[in-house]
Amino acid sequence: MSRLLIKDGRVYDGLGNAPFYADILIENDRIVKIGRDLRTTSGRVIDASGKAVTPGFIDIHRHCDIKPFNSEHFGDCMLAQGITSTVVGNCGISMTPCSPDDERAGEMWAFDEAVLGPACQGIRTYSDYLRALKSAPLPVNFAAMIGTGSVKITVKGFSDTPFTEEEMAQAQALIESALAQGAPGISAGIMYLPECYSTAGEFGRLLKPVGAHGGVAAFHIRGEGDSLVDSVREVIGIGKAASCAVEISHFKSCGMKNWGREIHRAIALIDEARAAGQDVTVDFYPYEGGSTSLTTMLPPVFVAGDLNAALQKLGTPEGVGEFRRLAGVEYKDWDNYCITLGWDRILISGVAREHNKKFVGMNVTGAAERFGFEDPFALAAHLMHDEDGKTAIINMSMCQEDIDAVARLPYSIVISDSIYAETDTPHPRMYGAFPKIIREYVMERGLLTMEEAIKKMTSMPAARMRLKKRGVLREGYYADLNIFDPNTFRDNATFQNPAVCASGLYACIVNGKIAYTDGRCTEERAGKVLQATGAAK
Repeated sequence: MSRLLIKDGRVYDGLGNAPFYADILIENDRIVKIGRDLRTTSGRVIDASGKAVTPGFIDIHRHCDIKPFNSEHFGDCMLAQGITSTVVGNCGISMTPCSPDDERAGEMWAFDEAVLGPACQGIRTYSDYLRALKSAPLPVNFAAMIGTGSVKITVKGFSDTPFTEEEMAQAQALIESALAQGAPGISAGIMYLPECYSTAGEFGRLLKPVGAHGGVAAFHIRGEGDSLVDSVREVIGIGKAASCAVEISHFKSCGMKNWGREIHRAIALIDEARAAGQDVTVDFYPYEGGSTSLTTMLPPVFVAGDLNAALQKLGTPEGVGEFRRLAGVEYKDWDNYCITLGWDRILISGVAREHNKKFVGMNVTGAAERFGFEDPFALAAHLMHDEDGKTAIINMSMCQEDIDAVARLPYSIVISDSIYAETDTPHPRMYGAFPKIIREYVMERGLLTMEEAIKKMTSMPAARMRLKKRGVLREGYYADLNIFDPNTFRDNATFQNPAVCASGLYACIVNGKIAYTDGRCTEERAGKVLQATGAAK
């Protein structure tokens, strides 16, 4: 039996209660005793005097689905900021299900690469994925949703037509299978191809199994700019139709003309739904810029249900002209960031081909001018065509006052929304989202109390994803803990220098094993595959 005793820490239990001084005794992977003046005759003793002791942070929105299979050190930036558990399969984008047809699978892998990174091609089913995770040396705990985008591509490709009855049955069966195997929920990326072609009614039918299993549907909503309010209303309606809980992913208001207004209208809708008894919550990341794929700038009418054909068309003068024309108008059912943000607020953050690396770190307008393109549309078309749609971007789309309004909500959860495109210039949230909350939102600006912030990063996400005995410091619970001095624990990643780990974390413990200490990761790979509990079977 392995033992670890943490002495004299200022304990934040994760539930929002006032901190208290205590010792914590850990045996194997569990907390066995919390109290004063505890002793042990064996094992390691950690002096936590002058430091906060909290549950390990839980990031329920991270796109590191593939990383356990192709990157030995991908968890370093997670452990350095105190993340001990993550939930993958977000925004409708997941490794599985994946079509057994290689051509259709290849289309999905190419589409996903700007978010998940290069594909791991041998994994096609959710059970395949769970088996592979259980065989991998995991630095943190993993729970996995599946995305309705992957479901739709598997069943019918990038088609812009509705599900037939047979296709709907196939799609629901894929969702039912994942939920039965312990998936905490199902994600949807309604903004993304090919899900943007589906109606609210179709989503309501598709997600019926989620409600039957007591799960949550996490939505990247249809629009986060001009159509924010209508998009929030839509997913609240989908939740009602499917009788499932609703999580609005990376809740924000994009587009300068919408700042200071639309987020409050959307919050009012959510508050109204919650007051009526509906289970609706939101999550957020503490940055003014978002990150996604450049293909999100393609109007759905341009793609017309065939992404490959659209990408090929962008390699022709006629295609560039059509893209320029269609991206120059506003749409009621699609947020056109070409207009609401402008190309000068779109940064190129990741590319697949070496000869395009010269554009990385520049905004599209500036890069087009510097390298002799006719206009930003021409450069964007070149990148999407030449890169097979694999270019990653950062869009500087939000204002701090709106982020603060979301952060203050009693039902908002902290996430990172880290994407894992192959790049040296990722979004800084990959390296610093959680300590940024402590440093800026608690210590510097006092927007949140420490108790509130810790709760939003621990017990609330654990409860949302039904992760049993995680996110709270309590006897009998799993021993995922962080130890740090709040005055020195900080994020270091910036948009100008993003790939810099956090500093000041004294220790990060995963399932009773010290995974990070003294400013570096240990050799421990103590993460487990987590399955949701409490669902109907």
